[in-house]
Amino acid sequence: MRVFVFICGTTIVAMGLAAPKMMENAESFGFLQGALTLGGGLIICGLFALKMPWHGLIGAGVLALLGAARGALNLPGVIKFFSGDRERGSMPVFELGVTLICVLLLMRVIRTLHRERVRRMLESEEE
Repeated sequence: MRVFVFICGTTIVAMGLAAPKMMENAESFGFLQGALTLGGGLIICGLFALKMPWHGLIGAGVLALLGAARGALNLPGVIKFFSGDRERGSMPVFELGVTLICVLLLMRVIRTLHRERVRRMLESEEE
């Protein structure tokens, strides 16, 4: 699971670094800052998970929840983009990508924590 957190973090950072190169508008630098913040936070959570696995994983889940919630606010722009309104360029596609990565990471964290909870419950019943 730690590897998945690292992959998600580096993918978001890479998307942030690619956005200003692919677009000329000033909005791409705001996306760069947000992607570096979110992706960097996920990488830090991955590093933290090396020493304390559950704390790092929960931290990554919280960051993924924040990223997914922020991405949910961008969904109207994605709908406009796919319906033909291209005034923001390809920025909605980048925002959708980050949102999907955050949702996938959040679902994996929830599933992993649920499995651990069930494992601990079964372990306590055996004692």
